Amino acid sequence: MTKTIYTDVAIIGGGIVGSAIAYYVSKAGMECTIIEKNDIASGTSSRCDGNITIVDKDPGFDSEMSLVSQELTVDLTKELDLPFEYRKHGSILVCDNDVEMQAAADWVKIQNENGLKFNLLDPKDIKEESPFFADDIPGGLECETDSLINPYLFCYSLIDKATQYGLNVMTQSEVTNMSYNNEEYTIETSQGKVIAKRVINAAGVWAPFIGEMLDINIPIIPRKGHILVGSRQEPVMMRNVMEFGYLMNKFGTERIAEADVAKYGVALVLEPTDSQNFLIGSSREFVGFNEQVDINVVKTIAKRAIRFFPKMHDFNMIRAYTGFRPFTEDHLPIVSEVEEYPGYFIAAGHEGDGISLATVTGKVVEELLQEKSETIIPTEPLAFNRFKEISKK
Repeated sequence: MTKTIYTDVAIIGGGIVGSAIAYYVSKAGMECTIIEKNDIASGTSSRCDGNITIVDKDPGFDSEMSLVSQELTVDLTKELDLPFEYRKHGSILVCDNDVEMQAAADWVKIQNENGLKFNLLDPKDIKEESPFFADDIPGGLECETDSLINPYLFCYSLIDKATQYGLNVMTQSEVTNMSYNNEEYTIETSQGKVIAKRVINAAGVWAPFIGEMLDINIPIIPRKGHILVGSRQEPVMMRNVMEFGYLMNKFGTERIAEADVAKYGVALVLEPTDSQNFLIGSSREFVGFNEQVDINVVKTIAKRAIRFFPKMHDFNMIRAYTGFRPFTEDHLPIVSEVEEYPGYFIAAGHEGDGISLATVTGKVVEELLQEKSETIIPTEPLAFNRFKEISKK
């Protein structure tokens, strides 16, 4: 027998963004139901790294938004009951050549002017970070406030606390249709209907499919990424490392790189985990929803890691996996109400920043639902109508 649930707020998507929204909305006293087609954190949020970073954010609004999210995450280490492996070690970007080193110096200057704690690193600083680094690295930069979490545990920690505030959780409940009538949304799922006054589409790369149910065209496409998992061994690094080329890939800037590195959008990302394994990435490709691991991409990532850490040539890799980043053309998420449908909100399109921006997204959505005159960050840059003509078919 199918069931019908009545709720004030329905959140579609049980990844890290949906989980953060569920926490803040439930904490604020609103009746809330989260709907997930599989299990909590079963999609992109379980196929990514755990970086909560500013070091890779565009100076200005993007980095300021990330700083607020970092501060909210620190608060959650005290508020949530289940630990989520929070580690505040800072992070570094390393440069491959002198051209990148000059760009890094400019990056540090701009970020410092925005009040952020960035420092330029010389070759000696790099070697002091880790003896595994190559001898010819010209330098890099660091951000002192960056941190790491386990995103899978973070989702469950948020949901655990939200249920204490009254959150209703529906897993294994795929949304199959949606309609709007008499200021209410009827959401049909594989486990029955949900009638809601307000809806939050937090479905990540699947947000456009949910939007289509109401003829809302959401300009998000999947951007595939690979990650390699290394076995336990001597620690390579104690904090997150990226190469400066990661920024160039992210923002579509031309870089000096080998053909296969450019083809697959590969740039070094190394993250030590709390369990003493390490994650190595990354790649960026537009290949639709093809989730198969590509051995050519894996080889390119491994070769890139060895360029910066030559001693890793003999390290053992356990496995490789892929995930999809929800990409928007301006690299900012959509966190906004849809004008044509009162009470329908989108909270998606974070690309590779979902982990970094989940908490600030959750807080902003809670404030938008309560129609607060001021939100924790400005919302104009995140408005859905910035895409103008593509906002509705």
